[in-house]
Amino acid sequence: MLRRAADQRGRDGEAEAAAYLATQGWTILDTRIRTPAGEVDLIVRRRKLVAFVEVKTRATAAGLDFAIDERRLARVAAAAEMLAPRYLKPGDDMRVDVLLLAPGHPPRHIENAWIG
Repeated sequence: MLRRAADQRGRDGEAEAAAYLATQGWTILDTRIRTPAGEVDLIVRRRKLVAFVEVKTRATAAGLDFAIDERRLARVAAAAEMLAPRYLKPGDDMRVDVLLLAPGHPPRHIENAWIG
């Protein structure tokens, strides 16, 4: 039961993140894409840039400070490398971003979170 509630919170957070990114001029290309290397929550495009976005939702803003770690980012980056040929067009750039969400707080968008 707890796992199902956590999964639903994650899905709700991803929907909120997608809506936020759309207001910032991003086009949502895909959601919850799984690869053998890991999962990417959102894949978004703005002009010639494709971002592979990890979304983390926590009950409090304080919990966001510990929501993402290097190991998780490395998995997202590895998945992004696998997915790049599917989503990038010639001349596009790509990056891995993180979007942190907590009730009552504006979304925190960390651009280029993975520099590997």
